[in-house]
Amino acid sequence: MSAEESRTLGFICPKCRQSVIVERSVFSLTAAPMRIACPCGGSYLQTDYQGDRFLLEAPCVACGGRHLARCPSEAFLRRKALRFTCGKTGLDCCCVGEELEVFRAVKHMEEAADQLKERGEEPGSFLNELVMEEMLAELRDIAKRGGVRCTCGSTRWRMQMEYAAIRLTCADCGGALRLNAATMDDLNDLCCQDELLIQGNP
Repeated sequence: MSAEESRTLGFICPKCRQSVIVERSVFSLTAAPMRIACPCGGSYLQTDYQGDRFLLEAPCVACGGRHLARCPSEAFLRRKALRFTCGKTGLDCCCVGEELEVFRAVKHMEEAADQLKERGEEPGSFLNELVMEEMLAELRDIAKRGGVRCTCGSTRWRMQMEYAAIRLTCADCGGALRLNAATMDDLNDLCCQDELLIQGNP
């Protein structure tokens, strides 16, 4: 089965903390609602094709709840990787896309979830204070070099810090770029970037 004919979906079960990664054909995803359960029976991911969009309901290892998201069908079926985020923590709760990209995303979710578990009830503005501090310093260096721009042509942008991410928003078209800021891998990824490109809105 070719990559164009299938999608890989991944999440982490909040109950047993096992990673669940499966491949499903585009035909099966569009034929009927689909439920993908963790082997422990403690959680499941559900998709529902509604013509022009997919409705996705996912378990969240970060907050223990479930999240509902709507996504254009074209993006769900063709995008290299789509990450769906927990509104409470800013951490990813599931990913849909190409196999390699989903495995990478789930690995990141595992690392972030481990850090969240280690913190417990410890107070803090960010999941990993050190990573956030270093990423902000690296982002400042990239900005000083004029390395942040939008596909719309603008070089004006705003920054918003979240619990486990940094969001850059184009001041002209509103396009956004989300940078994970939870693990050392996130910091290393940013350090490898000469520039950051915000995906502009049409």
